[in-house]
Amino acid sequence: MAHITLVEAINLALKHEMARDPAVVVLGQDVGVDGGVFRGTLGLAERFGAERVIDTPLAEALIAGMAIGMAAEGLRPVAEIQFSGFAYTTIDQVLNHAGRLRHRTRGRLSCPMVLRTPCGAGIHAPEHHSESPEAMFAHIPGIRVVYPSSPRRAYGLLLAAIRDPDPVVFLEPTRLYRLFKEEVADSGEAAALDVCYTLREGSDVTLVSWGPMVAETLSAADDLAEQGVAAEVIDVATLKPLDFDSILGSVSRTGRCVIVTEAPRTGSFASEIAASLAEEGLLTLLAPVQRVTGYDSVLPFSRLEHSYIPSRQQIVAAAKKALAFA
Repeated sequence: MAHITLVEAINLALKHEMARDPAVVVLGQDVGVDGGVFRGTLGLAERFGAERVIDTPLAEALIAGMAIGMAAEGLRPVAEIQFSGFAYTTIDQVLNHAGRLRHRTRGRLSCPMVLRTPCGAGIHAPEHHSESPEAMFAHIPGIRVVYPSSPRRAYGLLLAAIRDPDPVVFLEPTRLYRLFKEEVADSGEAAALDVCYTLREGSDVTLVSWGPMVAETLSAADDLAEQGVAAEVIDVATLKPLDFDSILGSVSRTGRCVIVTEAPRTGSFASEIAASLAEEGLLTLLAPVQRVTGYDSVLPFSRLEHSYIPSRQQIVAAAKKALAFA
């Protein structure tokens, strides 16, 4: 059992899978000699060699394309894109090839690859290094989108993603990389994909979030508890495919829902969940669904980025707005 940060949990999971399965390879810019820009691949090259930990040129489309080719030939590549703002050039490969390979070959081939990328604001980086593109990736058929919110969850979900026979986009919240530590056992036990996790039970309002905003959402639930409001907190964890039944079950008990994401509001994954609740849970709602999101703007530079990121105060205010309906 190790008391480690989220980025250390990522590293631990990579080490475990590379030792367990010789088909697992890691590739990306600076993943070898430097151990990754956030040190997520630190020590892998020394342990597993340059044939399995491959430093690539600064060419994200190449990295994704190489991973797809490796996966089609029986390897299990874990490709790193240094920052999510540079992952957009991988969309061609992910959409046209990774997500369609099983369908295109009528099941003869699969694409067991993972595309890892840090994302989210809060580390005083330029806007290309701080984006939240989960809705864009979730719109692509044939891939999973996973977004952990804690060290323990990151370890288990990454193991599951690497073992999955189909492509997974694995988003890593940079703001949480070293924000806190958890006890993580290097047991090799994968966490369940495609399920939401209830982090806190409550009866008055359901708070739904994922990735970096789970920390603020839990803090907001603490604030609400001090005011006599019992908030249930759900960590979506796997955005695609979405475990909507867990969300609907919670909202049917509380009657109220607040969805929290730092991505821009228009077309966000929060909108997808809200639309699903309107379709399937309208008669269980006692109040309109509330969304707490980032703004429809380019993410500002460091002095203003915390004005962009939704705060616990905004989450509490949205919950109170929902509770104001009789």
